[in-house]
Amino acid sequence: MTTPLDAYWMPFTANRQFKSAPRLVSKAQGMHFTTPEGRQVLDGVAGLWCVNAGHARPRIVQAIQAQAAELDFAPPFQMAHPKVFELAERLVKLTPPGLDKVFFTNSGSESVETALKMALAYHRVRGEGQRTRLIGRERGYHGVNFGGISVGGMVANRKMFGPMLGGVDHLRHTHDPARNAFTRGQPEHGAELADDLERLVALHDASTIAAVIVEPLAGSTGVLVPPKGYLQRLRSICDRHGILLIFDEVITGFGRLGAPFAANHLGVTPDLMTVAKGLTNGCVPMGAVFAQRFIHDAFMNGPEHLIEFFHGYTYSGHPLACAAALATLDTYAEEGLLTRASDMAATFESAVHTLAGLPNVVDVRNMGLVGGIELAPIPGEPGKRAFQVFLDCWEHGVLVRNTGDTIALSPPLIIEQHHIEQIIGTLAQAITRAA
Repeated sequence: MTTPLDAYWMPFTANRQFKSAPRLVSKAQGMHFTTPEGRQVLDGVAGLWCVNAGHARPRIVQAIQAQAAELDFAPPFQMAHPKVFELAERLVKLTPPGLDKVFFTNSGSESVETALKMALAYHRVRGEGQRTRLIGRERGYHGVNFGGISVGGMVANRKMFGPMLGGVDHLRHTHDPARNAFTRGQPEHGAELADDLERLVALHDASTIAAVIVEPLAGSTGVLVPPKGYLQRLRSICDRHGILLIFDEVITGFGRLGAPFAANHLGVTPDLMTVAKGLTNGCVPMGAVFAQRFIHDAFMNGPEHLIEFFHGYTYSGHPLACAAALATLDTYAEEGLLTRASDMAATFESAVHTLAGLPNVVDVRNMGLVGGIELAPIPGEPGKRAFQVFLDCWEHGVLVRNTGDTIALSPPLIIEQHHIEQIIGTLAQAITRAA
């Protein structure tokens, strides 16, 4: 029986093109999806940057099933259930020292909204309510809610939705192909781009700025790897001016770069850190914000019976999500997946950079188990060449992701060398055919 396609308005999708030639998956196991026709497709993007431990892991499946039968829902306002506290304690053992408070959300977008509100409210409760300005970065992606698209810097996500939040400004992005094209790992050039924050401080005055939010590694804009020293310099400038630093680790969290978080890997600790995706291995929607203790403690004043922070979601710390997250952390720990990307990074890097000499490849970027292959656009048709490569790879049994004219790779952390060879071989043929 053919599935009717008309009623569903698909997210971030060329709906008419898709419905003319649907790409459906009906099963998943390990490194592969299976289509309704029984064709296997190797997952080169961990679902959507999220299935870090691979698909249908038994421990996670069983935990969700058992939790649904035991406690399907618990009210999160003025109530709780044991697993949400257990999960929070487990998580703060993975974060850099100081990030030891956790607020649960349901997605990366909600995590960003929560972190922005925390930053604004923090300054208010400590008597600096004039600090209302938020600083994002060009080419940043911070989800799709109004706060996220306001601090974000991807034009297609912003142009249709009006004037955004007021009081937002943006740092320059870090992409510098003239100096850094085809760099393996972190680029040598660009740490000085963090000094753009000093320009915004001079323009607005530091006393008006609440927070700066950046992705340590920018994913959805086309895999922009941070220059050496850039995040360290940004941290220093924020400290000098009393500005909170927020890392959006929705993509980089839970082992993507070879450590639990990019903050661990790069040795820079933010004041707030947003996560989602790999938190539950993509099985149940869940996000979180990690906060430095001093931020949390600033709210813990006044009468004890009053709510300190007027924010939260019906499904914050949902029992099924907590069960999935705990089982995911167990799976990561048992198989060493939070550091496995460091073991596979050199093999992955070498393979990805073999694409450098192919037609229309203008840059290759990588870090940990993330790769970006930037293609020259077809004149007058931006994004079309990468979309053609995406479709070609799908037809030949590999799922990659196209974003603009860049092909992004972020495979499950269980990947083996033969999977890397299949992904890169299939991609090389597709790029050649798209020339």
